[in-house]
Amino acid sequence: MTRSPMTRRSRVAIAVVAASLAAPLFVAVQPAAARAPAEDPIVTVHVRDNTFSPPRLAVKPGTVVRWVNEGRNRHNVTPNSGKAFGSGDLAPGQSYTFRFGDAGDFAYYCSLHGAPGRGQHAALAVDENVAVGNASTVGSGKARPPRISPSGRTIAVPGDARTIQGAVDRARRGDLVLVAPGVYHESVTVATDGVVIRGVDRNRTILDGDFKQKNGVAVLGADGVAIENLTTRNFTENGLFWNDAQGYRASYVTAYRNGDYGLYAFGSQWGTLDHSYASGSPDAGFYIGQCNPCRAVITDVVSEYNQLGYSGTNSSDLYIVRSIFRNNRTGVAPNSLSSEELGPQGHNTIVGNLIEKNGNTDAAQTTDDIWDVVYGTGIAVVGGVGNRILRNRLPGNALAGIVIASNPGLDGHPFPATDNVVRGNDVHGTRVADLATALLTPADENCFATNQYGTSAPRDIEALMPCTEASTGDVDDNALPIATFFDAAQLAPGRNYRDTPIPSAQPNMPRARSATARPAGVPPRIDVTAIARPS
Repeated sequence: MTRSPMTRRSRVAIAVVAASLAAPLFVAVQPAAARAPAEDPIVTVHVRDNTFSPPRLAVKPGTVVRWVNEGRNRHNVTPNSGKAFGSGDLAPGQSYTFRFGDAGDFAYYCSLHGAPGRGQHAALAVDENVAVGNASTVGSGKARPPRISPSGRTIAVPGDARTIQGAVDRARRGDLVLVAPGVYHESVTVATDGVVIRGVDRNRTILDGDFKQKNGVAVLGADGVAIENLTTRNFTENGLFWNDAQGYRASYVTAYRNGDYGLYAFGSQWGTLDHSYASGSPDAGFYIGQCNPCRAVITDVVSEYNQLGYSGTNSSDLYIVRSIFRNNRTGVAPNSLSSEELGPQGHNTIVGNLIEKNGNTDAAQTTDDIWDVVYGTGIAVVGGVGNRILRNRLPGNALAGIVIASNPGLDGHPFPATDNVVRGNDVHGTRVADLATALLTPADENCFATNQYGTSAPRDIEALMPCTEASTGDVDDNALPIATFFDAAQLAPGRNYRDTPIPSAQPNMPRARSATARPAGVPPRIDVTAIARPS
């Protein structure tokens, strides 16, 4: 998501606009007033990180289609077949245009983040008579979790296949790819459902991108893929990446010094990220986004020295539990943004986590400083709806402990923060406020109760915004000024992701060499009442 600092970062506060769960198969677009040349209508496709918007487009012959890269990464326009059109790689801000003179159906994808019909892909119909049908939106919740049984087959690397990619290419549904210790200088793409990739030793089975290759493992539209017990490091984009997947899991994975995200799931549902470690990401160590509902669980993970320990844009119905987010620039940041579909963010349960010492200058810092808007905050919910923040411990975060803020929507798409509950947390040792709000009204019905804290903005926040009755008084009186988030004087410089600390050895998966393969499916059930606040 590439934007100017004010525009992009201001989008971190968000309005309650329900995402449509059903979209037209093709969106008929009225030509814009601009023409190039004068007789040809022109329409725009917005290329964002992992999506084309609209994903299905119908135009009349003679229309000029312009693709504009509004993401933060490089993307391209690659036709599924033929060479009638197509771009090279487009850097953020660059565009590509093509005039479609003849009728026909044209499918395309980004070869960096998708494949024909999978991942980042789209379709274009050129016809005098634009047909309109119906199709469900990605992440609408209509998809069911995969139920994939292990095949009992194992492909050993390097015994049966010299490379991990070679083994994945041979794998069939439910197969286990078992990788011996070693440093593998490759980037792996998975497009087969139910493959399990497992290292024999988490700390010695290493995928290394040498700061040249993009993703450690990219799962493009394949369901039920699980990655286990290995390390992925030094990639220019992501350690692990799932796009448009139903069922995904990372267990006992270490991801460090990757140039965007550590563990990254986009437009995907039914996910589990457990017993994993992420550090040195100039965006988020753990990220789940554009899914409503996500039906995902993050549990027993450690995230440190990242720009954000966890971030999730427009991600609803997920759990973040029993984990540690420390020494990042920002700890945990669920948010609603108009730059991705399916907003607003909502209904996350964040319980039983240790979130400490965020605002650390040894953490990775992105070159686009907009994500520092919530620098030094333990938990920042921006534009979220119905989140439950329960029984977490937040000592020593640099600026603020827990902040609930609306997204003012400087791009014209505001997202209010509503119905969020902050209860039973232990928050202390911050410079500005342990508990804080920004840009809220009494009608938003956010509430605070039974927290242990020293300072708040507004003052007496639990009396002003109780959970037992409607808010009383002026909740904006002495609230945290939104300008605090944009004040560069609050910031301290961080590190380039390549220079962040190297982690110590992490615990191995039990019985990694012999355990039966377990393709990803329904996440574990979380008993929220059984999770205590860390001591």
